Amino acid sequence: MAGRHSRKLPEHSRMDRREFLTGVGGVGAVSAMATPAAGLAQEADERPRPPIPNQAAEQGVPFEVQARNVASGGASVAPALPGSDYMIDVIRSLGIEYVAFIPGDTFKGLHESLINYGMLTEPKLQLIACMHEEVSVAICHGYSKIAGKPMACMMHSTVGLQHGCMALYNAWADRVPIFAIVGHQADADRRVGLVQWQHAVYDGPELVRDFTKFDDTPVTLADFADSAVRAYKFSMTPPYEPVLLALDESLQEDPAPGGVAPPIPRAPLIVPPQGEQQACEDIAKILIAADNPVILADRCARTPAGLDSLVEFAEALQIPVIDAYGRFNFPWRHPLSQTDNASYLLPRADVILGLEMTDFYHASAGADPKAKRISIASTDLYLKSNYQDFERFTAVDIAVAADAEATLPALTEAIRRFMPDSRRATLHQRNASFAREHAEALARSRNAAAIGWDDVPITTARLCMELYDRIRNEDWSLVNGTSFQSYWPQRLWTADKHYQYIGDAGAYGLGYLPGASLGAAIANQQHGRLTVAIGGDGDMMFTPSFLWTAAHHGIPILYIVHDNRAYHQEKMWVQVQANLRQRGIDRASIGTTIVDPYIDYAKLAESMGVHGEGPVTEPKALGPVIERAVTLVKRGQPVLIDVVAQGR
Repeated sequence: MAGRHSRKLPEHSRMDRREFLTGVGGVGAVSAMATPAAGLAQEADERPRPPIPNQAAEQGVPFEVQARNVASGGASVAPALPGSDYMIDVIRSLGIEYVAFIPGDTFKGLHESLINYGMLTEPKLQLIACMHEEVSVAICHGYSKIAGKPMACMMHSTVGLQHGCMALYNAWADRVPIFAIVGHQADADRRVGLVQWQHAVYDGPELVRDFTKFDDTPVTLADFADSAVRAYKFSMTPPYEPVLLALDESLQEDPAPGGVAPPIPRAPLIVPPQGEQQACEDIAKILIAADNPVILADRCARTPAGLDSLVEFAEALQIPVIDAYGRFNFPWRHPLSQTDNASYLLPRADVILGLEMTDFYHASAGADPKAKRISIASTDLYLKSNYQDFERFTAVDIAVAADAEATLPALTEAIRRFMPDSRRATLHQRNASFAREHAEALARSRNAAAIGWDDVPITTARLCMELYDRIRNEDWSLVNGTSFQSYWPQRLWTADKHYQYIGDAGAYGLGYLPGASLGAAIANQQHGRLTVAIGGDGDMMFTPSFLWTAAHHGIPILYIVHDNRAYHQEKMWVQVQANLRQRGIDRASIGTTIVDPYIDYAKLAESMGVHGEGPVTEPKALGPVIERAVTLVKRGQPVLIDVVAQGR
């Protein structure tokens, strides 16, 4: 990418710093460029600023010539109001607090405005420095699931967006709002040199248009303001999704016409779409009359209020909840939490209510085909066809195209209004039955977790329980999906707060968790919460540079590498294929394992400034290591623990 190249002195050079500086024109000529970055930040307000190159006057002039003009105090005059300063004001007006990126020259105008204007004036924007676009987008992903609002990220024209597109697809499939920006240079006369031409594109957003909710390429500052507010509104209207604005370099860097900033449109109070009243009443009557209704929930609870609403609704009818764990939908130790009993409940169900289900078809596959199916989902309001993330079509009896969280209060009110007194005694019996079944499922899980407790490699049950034992009395937030840990947290931990679990990647693209966990930690840090994550070793190696960002910004997080030394799921699939073809499984580890050499994740963390522990191979050593790590995280440090564990 342009702007990412560096030059180093040859290794054999023994010239000291003063000799080197003198040899290229004297200490005074380059001393400002040699100042360490920290010093630059501290002295920013004290040092006189050189004139900014006037792009309008010097269009087509190579960067090196412009830089010389600046250093020599040339004729260039700083614009009174750079367009990018106005863009920063628009972004702040949307309530956005953070911008994550790796630098790229197509958004250098915005970059400069952010550090010299947005970070120094109220309300201050904060910059999260990254080393890969997939990390910067994933940080926005995790942040939004905790904060409930978008974070911004910036990407360089073609190659930057290409790096970030997998993370955007994860967010798309996970229904998460992200305010993404990509730079570009539309005016061919202002592209300088080979790289700027190779990184130029007229319709950059086309690359991700199938998995973003809205994109635009504004041509004036007023257009940008309108597009930014519109993008924010679309992104934050269920179903939440990422949006993308392509911002021309010239629009960023040239002064506002006449030096006057256009007005900034007000960001609206967004009211999510609620199910129609008559539909709510019809569904309430069906559920009241049902003998064995069941709730399936996936991404139902967008906010803490959504969690409370689902609990209130389920308790009003004593309906069991089977959770697909797309979000924290329901307290894990509530008696009506019946996920572990799904194989027993679904075949008996006469009514199945699906709330924001991603895969209603397979989630209800064990049910009687004659059971009545009802869907409430905002995804019915917005759908694209190229990427098949909408899963297999599910035939339902009633489809309510609305936000489930917003609709639940009206449903609960209708339940109470139409509930006959004669029905309440039956519901009381349901309550006792489900409480007993929940306790029995918990006992089964505890017994299962005890199997192989002292085994080597360490079992995933012991890994999860040793962690929980050290954080149970903290205000903790688990920010990873748990399928690769066999859902032990949901089966054994006690959790009742919305931020204690945020779901998985959406599209299950590897490389999600390192950045997303860091974004969640940024949002949690404001509330003093302890952020913990358990992530696979393969996932870790897709985007390991998140460690540098964690250390650079001092973001407290406990990141445990579930080190099974393989792409374990893929290894199992190869074993299945080999068995089907009667070839044996002895060679299934080829291309699926992470061995020869083993990766020392603790040393990798230490190399980037993060405290590393491990590899932990002995079960009895795990608890003390986690306890020590929690202490460090509570002091504000990021910590990584490498735990050599079983596959799942």
